[in-house]
Amino acid sequence: MHEDEILIGSLMDDTWLTLEQAAAACDVETDWLLAHLEEGLFPHAESVAGVWRFSAATLVRARRMRQLERDFDAVPELAALVADMLEEIDALRARLRCRGG
Repeated sequence: MHEDEILIGSLMDDTWLTLEQAAAACDVETDWLLAHLEEGLFPHAESVAGVWRFSAATLVRARRMRQLERDFDAVPELAALVADMLEEIDALRARLRCRGG
């Protein structure tokens, strides 16, 4: 896990960001987030009364996807697939740490 992800997770465990706040935190346009939301690439984002809310996990995912798209010219679906795999690896590492491994 990268240092900025640790900081985000620590500060935002129970905090939700708006679409505009999440876009600013990811250094993307709101249209980028909306397009990815429409494609279903942020499964943990929630719409409450028509207002999108982003959790810390969604913010980390969005940053990863943006970086993959930018650095490797990946299409959004591929970036989402890699983000899924990275999330799974993070979860497995956390389970190993809990077991003392």
